[in-house]
Amino acid sequence: MLQKNNFLIIGIALSLVLFSCDKKRVFDEYQEIDGSWHKNQKVTFSFEQNDTITDYSMFVNIRNNNSYPFNNLFLIVSMLQPDGVTKVDTLEYLMAKEDGSLLGDGFSDVKESKLWYKEKAKFPKIGKYTIDIQQAVRETGKVSGMEQLGGISEVGFRIEKAE
Repeated sequence: MLQKNNFLIIGIALSLVLFSCDKKRVFDEYQEIDGSWHKNQKVTFSFEQNDTITDYSMFVNIRNNNSYPFNNLFLIVSMLQPDGVTKVDTLEYLMAKEDGSLLGDGFSDVKESKLWYKEKAKFPKIGKYTIDIQQAVRETGKVSGMEQLGGISEVGFRIEKAE
């Protein structure tokens, strides 16, 4: 009986730790990439926002593996606001060290990178926002982008209340 109570107490404590660690999360979703990310494929996230006063931090989350062929990642991120205005950013992120080992968190060959998109930003309007994320990686010396970008398994978008 004592052993069952210990497991129950440990289970409850672990649950509290896992759920309380993410109090800042407002939105957090992922979409799978089917083997490789085509240059015209947009990953889309939509959410309702009712707060125009609080500061928020926004992130693009990337899960990639050892077959990712580059040290960096270029993305085009578009945010469609409720009033029809679209804001577009072209972003560059470092994805690997000089020796080629992947940056990010994870114990296996899959790493997760939490990449800054907006820091301490306010949403200007109440309503539905749509985020489109598209890869824009190019090989050195080539004008056209990579038709297929391998090594990325999922793309996510996260919003947190800013500290």
